Amino acid sequence: MLNVIILGLTSLLTDISTEMVYPLIPLFLTSRLGASPAIVGIIEGFAESLASILKVFSGCISDKVGKRKPLAIAGYSFSTIGKMFLYFATSWGWVFWGRTADRFGKGIRTAPRDALIAEAVDKENIGRAYGLHRALDTLGATIGIALAYYFLTSYKGDYKAVFMYSLIPAFLGVIVLFFAKESTIKHELSKKLSFSWKSLDRRLQMFLIVILIFALGNSSNQFLLLRAKSVGFSDSDVILLYLVYNIVYMIFSYPMGRLSDKIGRKKLLIMGYFFYGIVYLGFAVFGFKSAMWILFSVYGLYIALTEGVEKALVAEISPPHLKGTVIGLHATFTGIGLLPASFIAGVLWDTLGVTAPFYFGGIMGVLAAIGLMIVL
Repeated sequence: MLNVIILGLTSLLTDISTEMVYPLIPLFLTSRLGASPAIVGIIEGFAESLASILKVFSGCISDKVGKRKPLAIAGYSFSTIGKMFLYFATSWGWVFWGRTADRFGKGIRTAPRDALIAEAVDKENIGRAYGLHRALDTLGATIGIALAYYFLTSYKGDYKAVFMYSLIPAFLGVIVLFFAKESTIKHELSKKLSFSWKSLDRRLQMFLIVILIFALGNSSNQFLLLRAKSVGFSDSDVILLYLVYNIVYMIFSYPMGRLSDKIGRKKLLIMGYFFYGIVYLGFAVFGFKSAMWILFSVYGLYIALTEGVEKALVAEISPPHLKGTVIGLHATFTGIGLLPASFIAGVLWDTLGVTAPFYFGGIMGVLAAIGLMIVL
């Protein structure tokens, strides 16, 4: 588990950096740079879709060369560079390139890192390993959001100060990663074998298809932050809402991972996607402040029920010689719909009103829960 802890500490430090700036981006774009919600959707959708597309390729490369660590280091380094663009931003174009560089790094690192986690433990403890990594990752996010709130209030809305300080934990995260060790599992066979969709377990195929369909309704979390802003929250209070979401996510990630090892992944995943549908419908229906605290909390529970458990399921049923490739493919299917989903959400917001993207997302979440009941 030492490798899992090291990788978790890297994610902790990186997420401190990322979440110091992430909840500020939609506010910075709309209130300081004059961008519309549609522009926010385009930026986030493109950046996240790029990350998702790259994940399957980086996973495949790590399988073929038999090394995960160099790709992970390169990915975390690119994310650090991306945050520099935010500091110098004078128009939304700078933010676009900053988010693109940051998510490019995420696309390179995610599959090799997740493969290292899967190969660091035995099959019976995969859920526990991913749950621990998710918990450390989200602890970093919680610290990052708290720091964002502190700096934003202390420096009286100076976004640039927060962007500058976010670089410190980003650099430290890259340094910690050098202490991780490559897996002792040999990957020679992967150099001779090519990826084939038909070679995958049929249950895995159907699961990935459901994930892809759901992704079309799963727009960027930044629309949740804009929704809170629309009901009267200040910039600093929006950050506190996002902090609550991450605290709930952090608290439940490890227990849900361990629970999935004991009772199986299916029940938790179906419950998680059902929660997603309900909470998004809640964002559409309840347009008052007190409801936002509950909705952000339940949204954190949805993430805890699904993110680490999904990764564990994919790692569990993927062929050993294609583990990095299939983990990357899952990440690609999870996020490839983010560009159209975020663009659709932005257009729905601009044309039909603030509740429209949440009705759409809620319906897609309920349909995803039903789809998982059928295919798993």
